[in-house]
Amino acid sequence: MPYDLQPDVLRLELIELGDAFRAYQSNPEPNLALLAGLHDRKAHAFSSWADVTGDASLRHEAKRAAGAARATRDMHANRLALRTSDSDGPVVERLLTRNHAEHARAVLGYVRAHAPYPEPDAHLLVLLLTLRAARDGAGNITGQDISGWLPDGAERALEQLVAAGWLRLPGSAAEALASRPEDFTTFTVPCLLPEQPRPFSFGKTTRAKISGWAQKAVGDRKLRKKKLVATTRLLALYTAAHTRPDGHLGRPDDDGLALDEVAAFCALTPEKVAEHAALLVDADWLTDAGTGDGRLRGQLTERVLPLGGLL
Repeated sequence: MPYDLQPDVLRLELIELGDAFRAYQSNPEPNLALLAGLHDRKAHAFSSWADVTGDASLRHEAKRAAGAARATRDMHANRLALRTSDSDGPVVERLLTRNHAEHARAVLGYVRAHAPYPEPDAHLLVLLLTLRAARDGAGNITGQDISGWLPDGAERALEQLVAAGWLRLPGSAAEALASRPEDFTTFTVPCLLPEQPRPFSFGKTTRAKISGWAQKAVGDRKLRKKKLVATTRLLALYTAAHTRPDGHLGRPDDDGLALDEVAAFCALTPEKVAEHAALLVDADWLTDAGTGDGRLRGQLTERVLPLGGLL
């Protein structure tokens, strides 16, 4: 910075800003809200400096600082799982950040497009096995895992996936269902092996987060108590993945979710979505649900808001 920079107020602001960044760096704990404010100040100061000197590189630095401020605020919101600024409700501790939720929706879209059988049991198994094997094409399961996901029809669904070549098991489906935690089954999903084109860009920590979220959703205690079938559990997962901060389904300008897309993921016809949505209302998953004009409308209940994957 030139020692004779004018006006003085800009020179003093730049000096104070440098001191503030150094002070921040010496803090033992990060304060992302404070850091975002410092980036905002830097963006404004560098923009003013560029106006004075006509230096294009300073204008570029101002834009970078503005971008850093936005990114830091997003990080702050994700870490604290905050509601958006237009909501006056309480803070909800969510399982997924917005970034995690975007990756989760990518996995759901992949399953809808690549499940080898148009049946709900197969879709549910493909989803949960994909999340186990997303990074390197292989994963571990136990019989308890599988029977928890699919209390009925698990063996047939496994055999279907093996017959289609989508899944490889070291033994039979019955043996996989009999495996215990101390003697788990290692499975392979050939289309997710490292030598194949990579459908997902997330790392192992994000994979674990999304997998845990999906298992919590499909294994929700009230869904289990009601003995809801795979179709309804898939609908529960899909609705959770596509919510606003207040739990309403879909983006504000979308008025709910497209019925044909919901139906395709859940492996049922659009006319049947309302029936399964009503079951979710009865299970205290949705406060209400309605279908009309090709849309599914509704809202997550307060008890499942932490599972909401923010749009």
